[in-house]
Amino acid sequence: MATSAREEHVYMAELSEQAEHYEEVVEFMEKVSNSFFDTEELTVEERNLLSVVYKNVIGVCRASWRIISSIEQKEESRGNQEHVTVIKEYRSKIEKELSDICDGILKLLDLKLVPSAGSGNSNVFYLKMKGDYHRYLVEFKTGAYRKEAAKSTLNVYRAAHVRVLLSYLHNYNLCVLKVKFI
Repeated sequence: MATSAREEHVYMAELSEQAEHYEEVVEFMEKVSNSFFDTEELTVEERNLLSVVYKNVIGVCRASWRIISSIEQKEESRGNQEHVTVIKEYRSKIEKELSDICDGILKLLDLKLVPSAGSGNSNVFYLKMKGDYHRYLVEFKTGAYRKEAAKSTLNVYRAAHVRVLLSYLHNYNLCVLKVKFI
Protein backbone atom coordinates (compact mmCIF):
# COMPACT_ATOMS: atom_id res chain seq x y z
CA MET A 1 0.00 0.00 0.00
CA ALA A 2 1.44 3.35 -1.05
CA THR A 3 1.50 6.14 1.50
CA SER A 4 1.09 9.81 0.76
CA ALA A 5 3.88 12.30 1.22
CA ARG A 6 1.94 13.72 4.16
CA GLU A 7 1.74 10.34 5.89
CA GLU A 8 5.43 9.79 5.24
CA HIS A 9 6.32 13.17 6.77
CA VAL A 10 4.14 12.51 9.82
CA TYR A 11 5.77 9.11 10.28
CA MET A 12 9.24 10.63 10.00
CA ALA A 13 8.25 13.36 12.46
CA GLU A 14 7.07 10.75 14.97
CA LEU A 15 10.23 8.72 14.44
CA SER A 16 12.41 11.81 14.92
CA GLU A 17 10.49 12.68 18.09
CA GLN A 18 11.20 9.22 19.52
CA ALA A 19 14.89 9.81 18.79
CA GLU A 20 14.58 13.24 20.46
CA HIS A 21 15.75 14.99 17.28
CA TYR A 22 13.31 17.85 17.75
CA GLU A 23 14.72 20.14 15.05
CA GLU A 24 14.05 17.38 12.51
CA VAL A 25 10.50 16.96 13.83
CA VAL A 26 9.98 20.68 13.24
CA GLU A 27 11.20 20.30 9.65
CA PHE A 28 8.89 17.34 8.97
CA MET A 29 5.88 19.01 10.58
CA GLU A 30 6.48 22.16 8.55
CA LYS A 31 6.45 19.96 5.44
CA VAL A 32 3.17 18.42 6.60
CA SER A 33 1.66 21.85 7.26
CA ASN A 34 2.77 23.16 3.89
CA SER A 35 1.59 20.05 2.02
CA PHE A 36 -2.14 20.50 2.47
CA PHE A 37 -4.58 22.81 0.76
CA ASP A 38 -6.16 25.86 2.40
CA THR A 39 -9.35 23.90 3.05
CA GLU A 40 -7.51 21.16 4.96
CA GLU A 41 -6.10 21.27 8.45
CA LEU A 42 -3.87 19.23 10.70
CA THR A 43 -5.41 16.32 12.54
CA VAL A 44 -5.54 16.56 16.34
CA GLU A 45 -2.54 14.20 16.57
CA GLU A 46 -0.54 16.22 14.03
CA ARG A 47 -1.47 19.45 15.77
CA ASN A 48 -0.36 18.08 19.15
CA LEU A 49 2.91 16.78 17.70
CA LEU A 50 3.65 20.19 16.19
CA SER A 51 2.89 21.93 19.47
CA VAL A 52 4.94 19.55 21.62
CA VAL A 53 7.98 19.64 19.39
CA TYR A 54 8.04 23.42 19.19
CA LYS A 55 7.67 23.57 22.99
CA ASN A 56 10.67 21.25 23.32
CA VAL A 57 12.81 23.24 20.90
CA ILE A 58 11.92 26.63 22.37
CA GLY A 59 12.12 25.30 25.95
CA VAL A 60 15.77 24.33 25.62
CA CYS A 61 16.61 27.67 24.07
CA ARG A 62 14.70 29.66 26.70
CA ALA A 63 16.46 27.75 29.49
CA SER A 64 19.83 28.52 27.88
CA TRP A 65 18.95 32.20 27.69
CA ARG A 66 17.93 32.33 31.36
CA ILE A 67 21.14 30.59 32.46
CA ILE A 68 23.38 32.86 30.37
CA SER A 69 21.51 35.96 31.55
CA SER A 70 22.00 34.90 35.15
CA ILE A 71 25.73 34.33 34.60
CA GLU A 72 25.94 37.72 32.90
CA GLN A 73 24.40 39.43 35.94
CA LYS A 74 26.84 37.68 38.29
CA GLU A 75 29.83 38.72 36.18
CA GLU A 76 28.55 42.31 36.02
CA SER A 77 28.20 42.41 39.81
CA ARG A 78 31.79 41.18 40.10
CA GLY A 79 32.95 43.89 37.71
CA ASN A 80 34.41 41.36 35.27
CA GLN A 81 33.85 43.34 32.08
CA GLU A 82 35.91 40.99 29.90
CA HIS A 83 33.60 38.08 30.70
CA VAL A 84 30.51 40.27 30.41
CA THR A 85 31.45 41.21 26.84
CA VAL A 86 31.86 37.56 25.84
CA ILE A 87 28.63 36.57 27.58
CA LYS A 88 26.67 39.37 25.87
CA GLU A 89 27.85 38.13 22.48
CA TYR A 90 26.82 34.59 23.35
CA ARG A 91 23.45 35.77 24.71
CA SER A 92 22.86 37.62 21.42
CA LYS A 93 23.44 34.37 19.55
CA ILE A 94 20.85 32.59 21.72
CA GLU A 95 18.42 35.49 21.27
CA LYS A 96 18.75 35.16 17.49
CA GLU A 97 17.97 31.44 17.81
CA LEU A 98 14.93 32.26 19.94
CA SER A 99 13.77 34.86 17.42
CA ASP A 100 14.22 32.44 14.53
CA ILE A 101 12.21 29.71 16.28
CA CYS A 102 9.41 32.11 17.24
CA ASP A 103 9.36 33.73 13.80
CA GLY A 104 9.21 30.30 12.15
CA ILE A 105 6.18 29.07 14.06
CA LEU A 106 4.45 32.46 13.96
CA LYS A 107 4.82 32.55 10.18
CA LEU A 108 3.45 29.01 9.90
CA LEU A 109 0.54 29.91 12.17
CA ASP A 110 -0.25 33.14 10.32
CA LEU A 111 0.09 31.86 6.78
CA LYS A 112 -1.20 28.32 7.05
CA LEU A 113 -2.57 27.00 10.32
CA VAL A 114 -4.87 29.76 11.61
CA PRO A 115 -6.44 30.46 8.19
CA SER A 116 -7.11 26.74 7.60
CA ALA A 117 -8.47 26.04 11.09
CA GLY A 118 -12.02 24.88 10.64
CA SER A 119 -13.22 24.00 14.09
CA GLY A 120 -13.42 26.38 17.02
CA ASN A 121 -11.09 24.12 18.97
CA SER A 122 -8.39 24.25 16.29
CA ASN A 123 -8.68 27.99 15.99
CA VAL A 124 -8.41 28.55 19.75
CA PHE A 125 -5.51 26.08 19.95
CA TYR A 126 -3.57 27.94 17.24
CA LEU A 127 -4.37 31.37 18.64
CA LYS A 128 -3.18 30.32 22.10
CA MET A 129 -0.03 28.88 20.53
CA LYS A 130 0.50 32.16 18.66
CA GLY A 131 0.07 34.11 21.89
CA ASP A 132 2.58 31.87 23.64
CA TYR A 133 5.29 32.49 21.03
CA HIS A 134 4.71 36.24 21.10
CA ARG A 135 5.01 35.99 24.91
CA TYR A 136 8.35 34.18 24.54
CA LEU A 137 9.59 37.10 22.44
CA VAL A 138 8.61 39.48 25.26
CA GLU A 139 10.94 37.59 27.62
CA PHE A 140 14.10 38.75 25.87
CA LYS A 141 13.27 41.53 23.43
CA THR A 142 13.81 45.14 24.44
CA GLY A 143 12.41 48.54 23.54
CA ALA A 144 9.86 48.85 20.74
CA TYR A 145 10.24 45.17 19.78
CA ARG A 146 9.27 44.11 23.28
CA LYS A 147 6.33 46.49 23.35
CA GLU A 148 5.08 45.21 19.99
CA ALA A 149 5.45 41.57 21.08
CA ALA A 150 3.56 42.31 24.30
CA LYS A 151 0.78 44.02 22.36
CA SER A 152 0.57 41.08 19.95
CA THR A 153 0.45 38.63 22.86
CA LEU A 154 -2.46 40.44 24.46
CA ASN A 155 -4.37 40.79 21.18
CA VAL A 156 -4.01 37.13 20.27
CA TYR A 157 -4.97 35.89 23.75
CA ARG A 158 -8.03 38.16 23.63
CA ALA A 159 -9.00 36.75 20.22
CA ALA A 160 -8.68 33.21 21.59
CA HIS A 161 -10.75 34.17 24.62
CA VAL A 162 -13.49 35.59 22.40
CA ARG A 163 -13.54 32.38 20.33
CA VAL A 164 -13.93 30.32 23.51
CA LEU A 165 -16.79 32.53 24.69
CA LEU A 166 -18.53 32.36 21.33
CA SER A 167 -18.20 28.58 21.29
CA TYR A 168 -19.56 28.39 24.84
CA LEU A 169 -22.52 30.63 23.95
CA HIS A 170 -23.25 28.61 20.84
CA ASN A 171 -23.26 25.36 22.83
CA TYR A 172 -25.38 26.97 25.56
CA ASN A 173 -27.95 28.13 23.00
CA LEU A 174 -28.11 24.64 21.51
CA CYS A 175 -28.76 23.20 24.98
CA VAL A 176 -31.50 25.74 25.63
CA LEU A 177 -33.16 24.87 22.31
CA LYS A 178 -33.02 21.16 23.12
CA VAL A 179 -34.59 21.74 26.54
CA LYS A 180 -37.42 23.80 25.00
CA PHE A 181 -38.37 21.03 22.61
CA ILE A 182 -38.16 18.13 25.06
